[in-house]
Amino acid sequence: MSASRLKARAAACALALAAPFVVSATDPLANFDDRLLFVHNQERAELGLAPLQWNAALVQSAQHWADYLAQTGRFEHAPENYFEPQGENLWAGTRGYYSPEQMVDAWAREKRYFRPGRFPDNSTTGRFEDVGHYTQLVWRATQQVGCARAESNEEDILVCRYAEAGNYLGEQPF
Repeated sequence: MSASRLKARAAACALALAAPFVVSATDPLANFDDRLLFVHNQERAELGLAPLQWNAALVQSAQHWADYLAQTGRFEHAPENYFEPQGENLWAGTRGYYSPEQMVDAWAREKRYFRPGRFPDNSTTGRFEDVGHYTQLVWRATQQVGCARAESNEEDILVCRYAEAGNYLGEQPF
C-alpha cells in the first residue's frame, strides 16, 4: 500500500473515531442517555463511589412524569410511591439550549453548599433544599438511574429517577 493511501486510511479512521465527539459538540442531545450517565458517574467517581447503572424501568417512570410536567406546565416532584420508593431530581430550562452535562451540573453545583453530616443537617446554608439534588446524585446506596426529557412550549424538562432513593433523614450521603 502506498504512503498516500496509508495516510488517507489513517485519516479516515481518525475521522470515524472522532465522529461521535463532533456530533455531540454540534447536537447537544446526541447520545443523551450515555452523556447523562457519564456525568452522573463523574461526580460519583470524585468521591470514590460506585458508578450508577442505567435502568430502563426508571427511564419509563421518569418519562411518564416528564411528559406530565410538560403537558400541565407544573414543576413539582411526583407523589411518593411508598411500596417502591425512587429518588427524583427535576430540572427545567430554555428549550433546546442546554446540554445533558449542563442539566446535571445544575444539581452538582449544589456541592458548594454541602458539608459532611447526616441528612438533612448537611448544608452550609441550613436549608437541605440547597444540597438535596447533589446528595441524591451521590447517595452511597443508590445504584441505578434512569432519566427522561420532555418538551413544553418553552422548556426542556429533565426528570431523573434513582434506585435506591436517597436523602433519608439521619443518614449520611456517603
